[in-house]
Amino acid sequence: MRLWGGRFEGSTDGRTADFTRSIEVDRALALDDLAGSIAHVHGLGRAGLLSTAEADALVAGLTGLRAEVEAGTLAWDPALEDVHLNLEAALAARIGPLAGRLHTGRSRNDQVATDLRLWTRRTIDALDAATARMERALVDLAGREGDAVLPGTTHVQPAQPVLLAHHLLAYVEMLERDRGRLADCRRRANVSPLGSGALAGAGYALDRGATARELGFDGVTANSLDAVSDRDFVAELLFAVALAMVHLSRLAEEITWWSNPRFGFVRASDAFTTGSSMMPNKKNPDPAELVRGRAARVIGSLAGFLALLKGLPLAYQRDLQEDKPPLFEACATLEASLDVMAGMVATLAVDRDAMRRAAGDGFTTATAVADALVRHGLPFRVAHHVVGRLVAAAERAGSGLGELPDATIAAMLAEAGDATGANLAADPAVPPALRAAASLEAAVASCDVVGGTAPGRVAAALAAARERLGA
Repeated sequence: MRLWGGRFEGSTDGRTADFTRSIEVDRALALDDLAGSIAHVHGLGRAGLLSTAEADALVAGLTGLRAEVEAGTLAWDPALEDVHLNLEAALAARIGPLAGRLHTGRSRNDQVATDLRLWTRRTIDALDAATARMERALVDLAGREGDAVLPGTTHVQPAQPVLLAHHLLAYVEMLERDRGRLADCRRRANVSPLGSGALAGAGYALDRGATARELGFDGVTANSLDAVSDRDFVAELLFAVALAMVHLSRLAEEITWWSNPRFGFVRASDAFTTGSSMMPNKKNPDPAELVRGRAARVIGSLAGFLALLKGLPLAYQRDLQEDKPPLFEACATLEASLDVMAGMVATLAVDRDAMRRAAGDGFTTATAVADALVRHGLPFRVAHHVVGRLVAAAERAGSGLGELPDATIAAMLAEAGDATGANLAADPAVPPALRAAASLEAAVASCDVVGGTAPGRVAAALAAARERLGA
């Protein structure tokens, strides 16, 4: 018998039954549904709506179902539409008509809203743990190879040299913000809708606060209409997941390029690469490429879900059945992506020499040379012009900035036409100082501010990350 069928005389068309069925998706909420049901039984007992014996029998039956779900032995009946009706029917098969008292004072509307918040809470905890593991992989690599120097870029052009650890810790910062967003979402999601009924509130004197505390919620929802139709927490979680995937995708893009022999900065291990069915020479960073691709799917899930919400009046609408597929898939995608990227990062082999050669290309120390001129008294704009002319001269000569002779440096200082510049042109100490500033080590060391790439600053940031992560 349909558990909602008293008002209906005709049978449900098979197409309608197939189209409205959600059990294949929402049975992922089974353990959450059972937890909510047990707490609800306790609430019914406190309200005097169940005797102690009835409450005990219902809890025993629900606990038995939980064991079946955990063991994977519960038989799901697609004719029963969703996880809620399946579990209630299974409970009735176990304990008889008493199961019919379980649904007193609640609707599937507040039931599923509660289930989904419980699922969201535990899923966020799992995602937070996976994100922390990814951070630890980056921190470990930074600790092993972090003093290697590579070219930092803007506009995909050589810009300034940075330590590899500094580069990796940038992703740690991104992921730490992701953890913060997950924590914010968890906090807002952690209120109980149970007791809101279908939309107007339960028709019995239920202690919603006691039930919420039993389920580990921080409180109860304040408005029953909002409680059963609110999916802001789903949108928030999808956004947090989508942005985390964007961060992973950026790292995946860099690993893909860095592992190309034309860069040769890193070599991905055989365990995290695949080959070609045609080309025997290929070693492809497929996990990284798939992270990029799956980031697009998760972004699409977020956009699609926001579009789903935009036209819904209060209160619950069946459209909200479609909240779970994008949410479940996106969260599973992020967790799998974090795990595979952590493995890939942990097993990367770094070619320090290739990184250093690349860091020496493109005159990446020019800014440090300009800063050295500023320390000798030139205005930065004049120093910028002078070093630009020195770069052009080095380019014509096929040399580095640190290889320019005194005469060339003095000529460019004099050419600036600035009185201070003219004085510097005659100072024999300036050319050696500029050549020293043009070394990779000096350029890196010169960025000695909080958040900069100077070795001491990076070591402090790495130590702070390790302490935070327990790594």
